[in-house]
Amino acid sequence: MKKLLIATHNEHKLQEFRLILEPLGIEVVGADELHIPDCDESGTIFHENSLQKALWAMRHANLPTLADDSGLCVHALNNEPGVFSARFAEKNGGYQNAFKILFQKLKDTSDWSAHFTCCLCLAIPDKEPLFFVGNVSGKLTNKPNDSQSHFGYDPIFIPDGFDKTFGALPATTKKDLSHRGRAVSELIAYLKDKPL
Repeated sequence: MKKLLIATHNEHKLQEFRLILEPLGIEVVGADELHIPDCDESGTIFHENSLQKALWAMRHANLPTLADDSGLCVHALNNEPGVFSARFAEKNGGYQNAFKILFQKLKDTSDWSAHFTCCLCLAIPDKEPLFFVGNVSGKLTNKPNDSQSHFGYDPIFIPDGFDKTFGALPATTKKDLSHRGRAVSELIAYLKDKPL
């Protein structure tokens, strides 16, 4: 099997990539397994951060590396928290507190529309990095239904065409529908034509 490093320490994210990529004959390894430290993210857009993470991990491991940067963009808040989504939650003591702050900021508007973006960067030694982007539109809810997943902002985001949050949808449904799933679909199409 070809080996692909996923530049993340997030076990949930790593499992998502394993579910998608291992049926293609790609062995997925994470940054923890190879003792790769976190990369400082200084980008202001998703492309910049995913590129920084991919190159950082690739140079440590000398392996083809996939990194993603993703986030929740709330339209009425000038697309915040965006690239700072994870840091916004961390700074405010976790996702539950981040949800409350977002709801407070939105209390005077009826526009709760939002979208998730995922930008994947594939870095292969001695080749130019490649990008694959996925988006999914929807709206926020401050009354999430029972959640199977408490990952990130999933419990408060309802994708268009559904009446359940990402957190309440089955993993197989979310895999195809999500911003990450859509970006990975582009990646898979590329890898079928040009394997690692």
